[in-house]
Amino acid sequence: MYRKLLTLLIVSLFAGVVPLFANNVQTPVSPAKQVLLKPTHAQEEAARYVSQYLLENHYRKVAVGDSLSQEIFNRYIDNLDGSKSYFMAGEVSRLRELYGNRIDDEFLSGRATAGFAIYNLFLKRANEKMRYLKAAADTVQFDFRTPESLVVKRDADAWPADRKELLAYWRKELKYKWLNLRYSGESPKTIRETLAKSYASRLSLLKKQSAEDAFRVYSNALTTSFDPHTDYLSPSDYENFQIDMSRSLEGIGAKLQSETEYTVVNEVIPGGPAFRAGLLKKGDKIIGVGQGKTEEIVDVVGWRINDVVKLIRGPKGTLVRLKILPASQAGRGPSKIIPIQRDKVNLEEQAAHKEIIRQSGRRIGVITIPSFYLDFEGQKRNNGAYNSTSRDVSRILGELNAADVDGIVIDLRDNGGGSLEEAVNVTGLFIPSGPVVQVSSSSGGKGVLRDEDRQVAYTGPLTVLVNRYSASASEIFAAAIQDYGRGVIVGERTFGKGTVQSIIRLERPYSLFGKQPELGQLKLTIAKFYRISGESTQHKGVVPDIFMPSLIDNSAIGEDTYTSSLPWSTVSRSFYSQSLEVSQPLINQLRVKFQSRILADPAYQNYLKDVATLNAIRKKKSISLKESVFRVETEKIKQIEKLWVPETDNESKPPKVTGRDIVLDEAVAITADLAGVKPVGSEVIVNKPTQIN
Repeated sequence: MYRKLLTLLIVSLFAGVVPLFANNVQTPVSPAKQVLLKPTHAQEEAARYVSQYLLENHYRKVAVGDSLSQEIFNRYIDNLDGSKSYFMAGEVSRLRELYGNRIDDEFLSGRATAGFAIYNLFLKRANEKMRYLKAAADTVQFDFRTPESLVVKRDADAWPADRKELLAYWRKELKYKWLNLRYSGESPKTIRETLAKSYASRLSLLKKQSAEDAFRVYSNALTTSFDPHTDYLSPSDYENFQIDMSRSLEGIGAKLQSETEYTVVNEVIPGGPAFRAGLLKKGDKIIGVGQGKTEEIVDVVGWRINDVVKLIRGPKGTLVRLKILPASQAGRGPSKIIPIQRDKVNLEEQAAHKEIIRQSGRRIGVITIPSFYLDFEGQKRNNGAYNSTSRDVSRILGELNAADVDGIVIDLRDNGGGSLEEAVNVTGLFIPSGPVVQVSSSSGGKGVLRDEDRQVAYTGPLTVLVNRYSASASEIFAAAIQDYGRGVIVGERTFGKGTVQSIIRLERPYSLFGKQPELGQLKLTIAKFYRISGESTQHKGVVPDIFMPSLIDNSAIGEDTYTSSLPWSTVSRSFYSQSLEVSQPLINQLRVKFQSRILADPAYQNYLKDVATLNAIRKKKSISLKESVFRVETEKIKQIEKLWVPETDNESKPPKVTGRDIVLDEAVAITADLAGVKPVGSEVIVNKPTQIN
């Protein structure tokens, strides 16, 4: 009864409101009465288990009270309406008054009344918005000579004060979509048809929303209030998670996640079709999916991620076309259509590989490690031919030693991590022996993972190249090389993910009444990584010794971009012997040489200008809806991408860049410098354990 009264109350708050439609746009026929979603018994039971595990086992110990309640409320509203284009300020205020300090009580008891009531209101507003946009797409006329702009960065802005303001924003959203299609060469008739079909599809999807959809979004707001990597997985979500982990299903080889109404690329799996094509990047938003070379591309904005995945998956050898909003454009440029031929993940293409580059009269070996991979089953069977990063890198180091290279670059750009064991083993190829990483558990215990093998596969000059996408196991390796003074870290600050997750099945105790419905799983953060120096890689990542920017949007990528990420912290230092092969005075020398070289390199200076231009565009809160201004900015983005980002017009051709891999070139040059000035000797500094700071 209590839940029913609350649900009726939240709906009655907004009953009897005047129609949203104004000006020349007519309100379509009134839709059928909305069926209110309600949590199932199994979902409420799952919520009780989720709250229990979060409070008892999560690494972050959170006090349950009004502060947590407000945090969950804010995150939930933001997840539903991050663009601030559905709710109005008065509605959010009334929702906050009703539920802002109540969610914590429901959290403890496993109820989801607040979440479902808010979600039902969101569905009502979303239906109103889509009906308006569909009607407007059929009748509206735009003047693209008018100086007008659409605010896209609305984090610090208030929700629309009234319906007039909300309606004005909707019109600008429609104008922006129209302008993008117009810029792509579409005729007004085709644009109207495309938009009308898109909004009709969205309306159809809204009608199909289920209790599972509401529970998924609300549970996500609960779990990510503890940290961004803790998630509730419904039974169907877990099935897809298992497929992703096995990497065996035929498809494109990418992990996807939901962000508001978009399906976003979370990881491009090394060795998979998307990785080989080189056209899909972490952070890209998939807004359409087409089958084969000619079938119509289906608009998937607002779709459930499981339904998007079903469209993308398919038999080996078939073609899928993805319509994306590239992450490199920060959502400002026009969409792109990229073709990918479906296949299985090829472990050989995932494997580390090498090349030798000549620089300043020296031969520098480059080892690219796409991920820290390990064939666990092959290792378990003691199969001598199983794939592992450390085995492959060890073999490559032997080949480079035989080639008498003067130095080596380990390229970890875009390496999102993988096997912790392999990160430790690869580190051991460059150090005699000793600790590599520390792990602190939620219970307060601390362990140290060590390299026990005193053999060193390579003792020469070493550089490690990283970027913002280098995460987890990559950060462990780079941090250990830096802490030991074994090599120079170059590039940009890494992602900053220093946490460990575990999957917990939500199960009832044994029942005498037969099989019970599945409750899902909880991906829970249970531990934190620490460097052997005692500092965490969490949040701050690994800071390079020599900084080189990339085209990645650092304001949108990285652990520090999540509001609930666990903080940076320290523990006691491990006992290890630090080599002086790379000391601070030597790093200073290398920086001077690097600065002198890039100042005299016109290509690198042009690259820096392009990075600055792209960052300046990304920082703008608004997008111009004046066609002449929009065209100039969009063309500039396309020119930068053409010069520095891989692209292809045919799925049978490998991606190419018209410019240099200028960051790798400089990493090679720094390694050549290191080979020329590296001091000879084996002097060490012994770092002894200290107390927790």
